[in-house]
Amino acid sequence: MSAVNINKNNFRSEVMDSDKPVLLDFWAPWCGPCRMVVPIVEEIARERSDIKVGKVNVDEEPELAGQFRVMSIPTLVVMKDGKVVNQAMGARPKSAILGML
Repeated sequence: MSAVNINKNNFRSEVMDSDKPVLLDFWAPWCGPCRMVVPIVEEIARERSDIKVGKVNVDEEPELAGQFRVMSIPTLVVMKDGKVVNQAMGARPKSAILGML
């Protein structure tokens, strides 16, 4: 499965009501480090059916970025049962992202 684009309209159904842990990638198309993380996040989405992977474009969804206090991108957030359980800023290797789960 590929990463789901998350916006304020589908946030509740895709993230808050998810029965799986959710990895959220807060990114923007102009962000160099974000472009390094995108293929890793997509790969994790394809490989791991036990989690849901979502991408939040901070330019299009400033309310969601504000809700998670995203100060720099990329920011990765892991949510379980509607609660933040892990959060990290900056580009990370795949092993570090998997370690957050």
